[in-house]
Amino acid sequence: MQPITCHPAAAYRRVALEARIAAAGAGDLTRICLEEAEAALGTALALMAREAGANGGANGDGLCPGSAAALPLRAPLSRAQTILLWLARSVAPEHPLAASLAAFYGALAAQIGALLQQPDGPRLAAIRKDIRDVLEAAG
Repeated sequence: MQPITCHPAAAYRRVALEARIAAAGAGDLTRICLEEAEAALGTALALMAREAGANGGANGDGLCPGSAAALPLRAPLSRAQTILLWLARSVAPEHPLAASLAAFYGALAAQIGALLQQPDGPRLAAIRKDIRDVLEAAG
């Protein structure tokens, strides 16, 4: 029998997320997705800051693309990108802002895709702020 995860805290977060999703309505699912994308970007920013501190911040973003140190950064960025792509593809067509929301989520996902290749802390922070702004506007 294999463990669910090697990290118990991650297992608890996953169970809590699954419980929130199971109890959520359609509008709540969008909020949950945006919160998860924002959290993933926060994790990526923390990883970049930690790596920059370890390197003395020599190259601005603290990571060399393709380096072994950049690999942990891929997971949260990929998670955020996947969430935003899902949101872009799942906007209800009858929503009055459907085209705008799909374009917005798709553009954020594309920007994150570029950051997978070339990490950039300030751009990542700006994307995270955009998501935070949407969450705050939604109430």
